[in-house]
Amino acid sequence: MRLFPISALVLASAPATHAQRFLPDDPLRVDRDDLPIEKPGVVELATAWDVVEHSFWHRPSGPAPPALNVNTLGEVPDSSWFENRIGARAMSIDELLRGPDQGTGPAPGRWTITAGKSQGITPGFTIEDERNDVYFVKFDPIPYPRLSTSADVIATKFFHAFGYFVPENHIAYFRPEQLVIAADAKVPVRGGEKRKMMPADLDSILARVPHLPDGRVRCVASRLLSGEPLGPHKYWGTRGDDPNDAFPHEHRRDLRGYRVFSAWLNHDDSRSVNSQDMFLRRADGKGHVKHYLIDFSSALGSGSDAERRIAPQNPRAGNEYILELKPILETAFSFGLWERPWRQVKYTTYAEVGRIEAEFFDPHAWRPEYPNPAFERMRPADAFWAARLVSLFSDEAVRALVSTGEFSDAEAERHLADTLIRRRDKIVAYYFRQLNPLAELRIEGDALVFANLGERAGLARAEAYEYEWHVLENRTGRLDPLEAAKGESAEPRLALPPGGHSYLMARIRTRGGETAWRKAVDVYIRKEGGVPSVVGIEREE
Repeated sequence: MRLFPISALVLASAPATHAQRFLPDDPLRVDRDDLPIEKPGVVELATAWDVVEHSFWHRPSGPAPPALNVNTLGEVPDSSWFENRIGARAMSIDELLRGPDQGTGPAPGRWTITAGKSQGITPGFTIEDERNDVYFVKFDPIPYPRLSTSADVIATKFFHAFGYFVPENHIAYFRPEQLVIAADAKVPVRGGEKRKMMPADLDSILARVPHLPDGRVRCVASRLLSGEPLGPHKYWGTRGDDPNDAFPHEHRRDLRGYRVFSAWLNHDDSRSVNSQDMFLRRADGKGHVKHYLIDFSSALGSGSDAERRIAPQNPRAGNEYILELKPILETAFSFGLWERPWRQVKYTTYAEVGRIEAEFFDPHAWRPEYPNPAFERMRPADAFWAARLVSLFSDEAVRALVSTGEFSDAEAERHLADTLIRRRDKIVAYYFRQLNPLAELRIEGDALVFANLGERAGLARAEAYEYEWHVLENRTGRLDPLEAAKGESAEPRLALPPGGHSYLMARIRTRGGETAWRKAVDVYIRKEGGVPSVVGIEREE
């Protein structure tokens, strides 16, 4: 049994005519990147340096290679980075709403504050509830109640459904008298050592957050992740002290496709600082690293203002990098006469939802706060993989997930759901027009059947499917066309050619519809014990 990282690199790099095309365990469903290792070192990341480094270094040079961490079907196997959920099975509304939650949030009763918040732009602290569970607690600003807490919880559930590992983020309510400061609790001091937390520090925090009419305070409580924190992961290279980390991060399909998901939910803060690696230790002292995405408070319509305070999202967010030379120079050389197009966008802004729109939104042009090496290397096949997952969220699912924000303004909630549905449709329409959107390829009886996702989305109507059958010599990768095994079908269903061939390949092109639908989809079929199954899919880009 081979290790997945080695097999994937072989399949990604070896010419088909010189190497065995498929191995007996293809397609791999699990990447065993959880082999026991010694604990890696802790990564410390300065946000300011991260901006500069990614704005001027680690930018793409030359064509991006195909994603490396995919199986022969072009799918991302389950791993310490990603677990197939909505892309692998139908998820009920209840399952979507539950998300990563194993519980219902902090227990009622006393909350013991163990530390003041030391990072981020919102006030907060760490608490231990009466079940001894630890949570990081953050709040909304007074002018915008529910803005960041709703965004954090809603986006967390979306990213969990996509397949990422995320913390349990709960909207919770408490009364100030529930809070007790631990004797050893400390707060950070700007430019100095931490000091003992005093009642005045707590009073200062609570004075800066909204209170409900009945005296309660709303917060988002993020449960402590299991394991030992190792700091964030980067979106390029590998962690040198983790032998399981075999694929350069910029060549992982799950991290490239993260761009499509972030564009949909306007998660412009999708950067290294909002990730967390955890070391899961075993009884023998060894363990493995698990990779999380954290902190979605600056997503959807929530963002920050010039003073780095939570506020409705800046109109620049998603449209232009913090440091982007082209628009800066165009403004300078036009003596200010050229106006950035996004400045003309009219927003419907709600205090609880913030600023997000769908009319000007362009999936291809969307940008995070600053360049992300994995995002910049995303290829059409990566984007199609992600867009297919986006397409699986029904209107009902989107509205149900938005409702977890617990808004008090029904119109604001409806606006956010409507906007996400329109942004979803734009993503699907754009990326399903970049290549031939055939999917759900499988064997039924004596036929290869599939679905045209572009036709299903209402983008265009296919006239027919042209096909050519080949025999694959798996040991060498040689393909030989089958005589008279060429034609077209009016339906997305192709009869398997007769014969006892161990491996077949069908090259399918769509006639009619979008121009890019003429690109080939090569489908490989293996017969084991006389039973055929789809073992490989390759897409022309």
